[in-house]
Amino acid sequence: QVQLVESGGGSVQAGGSLRLSCAASGYIGNKYGWFRQAPGKEREGVAAVGDGGVATAYADSVKGRFTASLDNSKNTLYLQMNSLKPEDTAMYYCAAATRPRSSYLRENAYNYWGQGTQVTVSS
Repeated sequence: QVQLVESGGGSVQAGGSLRLSCAASGYIGNKYGWFRQAPGKEREGVAAVGDGGVATAYADSVKGRFTASLDNSKNTLYLQMNSLKPEDTAMYYCAAATRPRSSYLRENAYNYWGQGTQVTVSS
């Protein structure tokens, strides 16, 4: 059974940094994505790791500030978030896919999800 467990969320002031982790078990592959959902908004794709395990897609709103990476030896996905803004406040989720993805940042490309970790950025 696939399990994804996120950690590393918290509260930080604008301009600060956080690193999220997603520990995977029972999953063979490297088709991962990071998503977030702010209160009252739809869940949106933030970043994705390509089939080769290299970050391959970012939302325009986080380009240049967020970096996704994968440590295959630890079965752990990371999201380094720098220069955080209040609008980055959301619940962050990692996701994994077991089938080819037509789009890296769409929810329906993924079939396994973690429970999420909260990120709050104050101004």
